[in-house]
Amino acid sequence: MLRLSAIFLSLAALAAAQPRIGLIDFYGLHRVTEAKVRQTIGVKEGDFLPRSKGDVEERLDTIPNVVESHLEAVCCDDGKMILYVGLEEKGAVHFDLREPPDGEVQLPEDVTKTYKRFLEASQNALRMHETAEDLTNGHALSANAETREIQQQFIPVAKQYVGDFRHILRDSNDEEQRAIAAYVIVYYPDEKAIVDDLQFALKDSDPGVRTNAAHGLRALAVLARLKPDSGVKVEPTWFIEMLNSLSWSDRSQALDMLQILTDDHNPSALDQLRDRALPALTEMARWKTLKHALPAFLLLGRVAGIPDDQVQEAWSRGDREPIIAQATNSKKKK
Repeated sequence: MLRLSAIFLSLAALAAAQPRIGLIDFYGLHRVTEAKVRQTIGVKEGDFLPRSKGDVEERLDTIPNVVESHLEAVCCDDGKMILYVGLEEKGAVHFDLREPPDGEVQLPEDVTKTYKRFLEASQNALRMHETAEDLTNGHALSANAETREIQQQFIPVAKQYVGDFRHILRDSNDEEQRAIAAYVIVYYPDEKAIVDDLQFALKDSDPGVRTNAAHGLRALAVLARLKPDSGVKVEPTWFIEMLNSLSWSDRSQALDMLQILTDDHNPSALDQLRDRALPALTEMARWKTLKHALPAFLLLGRVAGIPDDQVQEAWSRGDREPIIAQATNSKKKK
């Protein structure tokens, strides 16, 4: 299943090509030390990626107080991979996913074929570096002409099969079918009618389904900001919970989305961030890869009540810790 962001890459495929590690970063470490995790994964910056993701995760899972672990390779730092190592410790905030459904329902064959043509066009666009998207209509329209033409075909498809998409998201045991439904349903003309369907898909057991649902909700959030009278309202709650996910991809998508949802400094959303995700935001704001750390840092500034321009100035100076401290103190005051 194609991930709609080009940075989410298969660790197993990358290991087969033997790229080297530029940086290793971590999340979910509270009682377990970074030194212990580094010792357990058995690789360091400059080494090749581990050949077996599963073997490394099995070793990490044997560390005392670790419930589960997750490795994810992300492109790129100076031509080398960034290896993210995530842990869920006992007693930590847990992002709960649903068990996969067990129904055998399938989409009409013409819908599946159209989506596969879309995946092929998207891959071609990626090779040509034509990855920009226009989200202002409440759904994605690619800068690549071939991809955009297929996306526009999804509008009548979604109108005709919206009931099938809802059924698939809730009842199909085929994660590819659920991922198709999560992607195409956002092209339904009545945008406010499918927000709940996409928010439901955010807790799917399959990462591809969650990726497509988050992508669709991001487009709807952009539409809601541009057209307040559209009636579209995307709730921040599940994205805030997603900041505690074991998956780096989930966390990254949640950060992007929450920047949109807090652009107006919504006090309710900021209170939820403060109460439910402050430790996660703090560790992500300290990541070594600046482009990945910046979204969390900006959100911490908003939690602390600091104007965005002042947060940006602190970032430019390299002064992360004072902003992090103010966000932490804001929770104590609350």
